[in-house]
Amino acid sequence: MPTAPQNTDELYEALQENQRRPYGRVRTVAAEELVDAAEQIEDPLALVRALLELQEAYTYGSEPRKAPVVFARVLTLFDEQPDLFDERLRRLLFWRFKWVANALRALPEMPLTSLRQWLTEMRDRYEKAGLGLQPYYGQAYQLAAHLGEDTALAYELWAGRSRTPLSDCEACEICERALHHLAAGDDARALRTWEPVLSGKESCQEEPARSLSYALLPLLRTGSTDRARELHLAGYRGCRRNPSMAGEVGRHLEFCALTGNEARGLELLAENRTLFDDVDSPLDQFDFLTGVEVLLRRVELLGHGELPAAGYAGRTWTVAGLCAEVRSRADDLAARFDTRNGTTAHTDRRRARIDRAPLLDELELTLRTRSLDDVSPAAPVTARTGHETPAVPESVPELVARAREWGEQGHPGAQLCWARLRTLVAARDYTHPDDPAIGPLVRLRADLLADEASLTGEKDEFADAADLYEEAAGLYEDAGMPQDAAIARACAALAVAETPAEGDDGHEEKAAALTAAHARMVRLQEETPGLAPYQEGRLLRLRATTLGLRLQITVSEEHVAAAFGEADLLHAFATRHDLDAQISGAALLRAGTHAVSGDLPSAVTGLDALLDRLKEHGPAWHRPRALGLRGRIQLGLRDAQAAYTDLAEGVRVAAEWQGVVVADTARLHGDLAEACMHLGRPDEALRHLTRSAEVDLRRGNRTGAFCTYSNAAELSLDLGRVEDCIALLDSVLAEPDVAAGELDDRLAAQLRLVRARALHAGDDLKAATAEFVALAAESAGWDDDLGSHAMIAAETAVLLGESGAFDRAREAVRQALAAHARTPRYEQLSNALRELARLQAERQGPDGLADALVHLGDAGRIADEARAAGFQARGRSLDTALAYEHGRVHAHAGAYEDALTALDKALALLGEPGPEKDHAGEWAECVRLAAAVEGIYLERAAPALTRLDAAVPRLTSLDHAEEAEPLVALAGRLRDEE
Repeated sequence: MPTAPQNTDELYEALQENQRRPYGRVRTVAAEELVDAAEQIEDPLALVRALLELQEAYTYGSEPRKAPVVFARVLTLFDEQPDLFDERLRRLLFWRFKWVANALRALPEMPLTSLRQWLTEMRDRYEKAGLGLQPYYGQAYQLAAHLGEDTALAYELWAGRSRTPLSDCEACEICERALHHLAAGDDARALRTWEPVLSGKESCQEEPARSLSYALLPLLRTGSTDRARELHLAGYRGCRRNPSMAGEVGRHLEFCALTGNEARGLELLAENRTLFDDVDSPLDQFDFLTGVEVLLRRVELLGHGELPAAGYAGRTWTVAGLCAEVRSRADDLAARFDTRNGTTAHTDRRRARIDRAPLLDELELTLRTRSLDDVSPAAPVTARTGHETPAVPESVPELVARAREWGEQGHPGAQLCWARLRTLVAARDYTHPDDPAIGPLVRLRADLLADEASLTGEKDEFADAADLYEEAAGLYEDAGMPQDAAIARACAALAVAETPAEGDDGHEEKAAALTAAHARMVRLQEETPGLAPYQEGRLLRLRATTLGLRLQITVSEEHVAAAFGEADLLHAFATRHDLDAQISGAALLRAGTHAVSGDLPSAVTGLDALLDRLKEHGPAWHRPRALGLRGRIQLGLRDAQAAYTDLAEGVRVAAEWQGVVVADTARLHGDLAEACMHLGRPDEALRHLTRSAEVDLRRGNRTGAFCTYSNAAELSLDLGRVEDCIALLDSVLAEPDVAAGELDDRLAAQLRLVRARALHAGDDLKAATAEFVALAAESAGWDDDLGSHAMIAAETAVLLGESGAFDRAREAVRQALAAHARTPRYEQLSNALRELARLQAERQGPDGLADALVHLGDAGRIADEARAAGFQARGRSLDTALAYEHGRVHAHAGAYEDALTALDKALALLGEPGPEKDHAGEWAECVRLAAAVEGIYLERAAPALTRLDAAVPRLTSLDHAEEAEPLVALAGRLRDEE
């Protein structure tokens, strides 16, 4: 707190502010300071309230040692000054006897006699106060279950009694009853008992997150895998990073370990690393650590014990090292509880969890499904890489020879050889072989630089790629390899031409750069003697590629002939020298040129012939690229099914190259996603988008990967798969470079924006609003993108309005309007202003009308601006929407005559309904609201019925019976009330 409260009013205001904070150290420390402040104020009632806030902070901040001490002070004040406690405070006092019982159970150092004494104290206090004893028997049952005693009698004494006002909430009691059946081995009965909580009908602060974590394994055992997946996503989000729900987090980790999702488990463990140090409750620690051990033990059994793992602060952990540490600590906790309790219950429960076999080999939990191999550091490649790929050699001479041989052919296995060599050469003890066949070290370093440049270019980092190629060329010169130097310089020229220019607003500069690059390539070829056929073919391929790119950029008729000419020159040379890879490359370039110039059928014909040739002569690794190009052209021809067939085959063939990613694999998945969307298969499209992103990520194209992830997240949100969307973005945003702020700030903001919208769609208004407020503050500095700031600030205003924070909403609107004045966003701003006006009138009634009309006035000015600028809204016009909203706002505020006038204006602007369903629906809703205002609120049933009786046949005659149903129902109601 900046300044300690000086009086009771300031203290109460500070208490309210603290209650809005999430549970954790910040809230707890503030609560401690408020108790100190209350003691200085010397107001006993203020002290009671401050102590109760502190007890709550300790309880939900997982500090059970401190919570009972605070409650003892409150109880003393109650005994000394009972008149301080009104009915509400008295209820809180007796309710929190249960909190103390829970805290004492969680502390193994607390003697069992003390636990029983506290329950006796609770019973005596309840009886003296004339309160029902069901809550006491509930605590007695929970102690028996904790001890591992026979719980049959304790359960009946609790569950057989009627609930009282001080009973645990219905959701919590449901969970306890379900856990009783679960402990008895009756999964089906437990799940039936849990159903009101699992379906969302019953909830509280800890529920349904607590129940969901326990229900996951029973759902799997009873075959409800889809529901287990759904509840894992929803339940984990409700407990992550929460110290008081560390046990729930542990059960989600266990669920991942038992469903083949060990990699996700490690990711969630990293997200919750603070729980190792922030959880002060031994019982919560025990539950959490046991779940962690189940996960780590499974990862270790699968042979990945050396993977890094997130653990206790101050040390770097591997899976194996952390597993040993966790095992030791959890064993100690189990022994301490069992010693205190005089049973073996905790050791037995722990052993049962650890020894449990996986329930499923694989369950796809999230859109971003990854294996342990995906998260493992790159290992030396020794295994066979594909159905046609010989094993990668072990010795350096053989490895270099194979890399160069495959490099000459364009074989995808070359990337594995170069990656292995890069690791070997970088080692401190590397000694270069004295072998004339592989040449000097400087040549090998040049080869490695050229390969690195190629990978860099694939990530669209063209300037860096050009520098690497030029450096490689210099080393080739030093090694006496001028021919390889020429190729490297030609590659550098293309990379320079592809580098985006500062302030490049068009294509002319890029086309000129490509023309210059082509000229340099021609000179290099002419001026470099001794080129081998494969080298000359490589230069011709670069020349043809450069002119093909120029044509793509300009789509100019004058560039078509040159592009065809270079492709034909390459084809003739490659045919003469029997260079299969370059023959295929020439055919691909010709097909691309046909496509860009608008002759799609000729492109397909050429690709048909190429694919036939590839089957007979190869190279096999060109088939995915050819299939991908033909699939894209089929999309251009609007034959989505043919495109799908080609692209799916391309993905299948590319997947046969195990251990390497064939060029264009990411694009194949992306294009296949587009084909799926055209075919009405969005869920399949979603899978291909995420796979495209994962391929890009593995190849180091992180920007491309995150863009694709953003698209996938938006699609999942559009499909209503809210939890999938949030889980995907949580995973992506946890990537080290994203979390460290190394990703482009606009792309990171886009990911967060989609997540905030998903949180809103998932009814987590608090979290969504907090993220929108943060994004609005950050985007305020985007002077080069004020339109995005206007949009974000407008959405922020609406969410603040939904939260009832209308003063803050007005400030967000002010920011949005200021940005809109410089970069207009007519429809987004109008939508937000109208919605904010509706919210204010709906929540505040007549008191909110004036402010609501200010928002509608701003929306009206935006509509005027849009009309003057010739802007056309995507849906109904802004003027029509505004008139309708005037009607709703006045209706909410009780100004019914004004509401009816506005709705009649909206109907006039909408015009008569037609065959379009959306327009008919808007018209029908406007009629319905006008009739409701007229007939119900203004009590003029006759004209309202006339309005409805005219509208219904008009709609039904246009085949809009569904849209007419609400009007028929309203007419029936009005006639019944006459």
